[in-house]
Amino acid sequence: MTTKGFVVTHARDAQFVKGLRAFFEYRDLKIDQATEGRVIAHVIRAAPGGEFVGKPHVHDTQFQFVYVLKGWVEFEYEGQGTVRLEQGSCVYQPPMIRHREIGHSDDVEILEIVMPADFKTEEVDRVD
Repeated sequence: MTTKGFVVTHARDAQFVKGLRAFFEYRDLKIDQATEGRVIAHVIRAAPGGEFVGKPHVHDTQFQFVYVLKGWVEFEYEGQGTVRLEQGSCVYQPPMIRHREIGHSDDVEILEIVMPADFKTEEVDRVD
């Protein structure tokens, strides 16, 4: 039996911090530490009073999964158009798909799981 990589986080201890997007706050679920950087998982929520500016971008990932826990969020995806995700909705975002956030509810909370943990993000000109 091994306990290497075992990690538990609790909502009561949650700390949200600024991250990749200024209009969101991120709660690290410590999965990157448990998997030695292979996977990152975090809960994302709307930042109070955060100015929303969704710029087109891509993520250099192997895997990216988004699940809406609360509220709603809208994205524009390359080749797909506008996609609205509501509580209970999920999306797998293929590596390097051009996309941007269009809007979200004030109470939105999202679970995001990405491989690898140290993925790169690059802004692009547009979402086609």
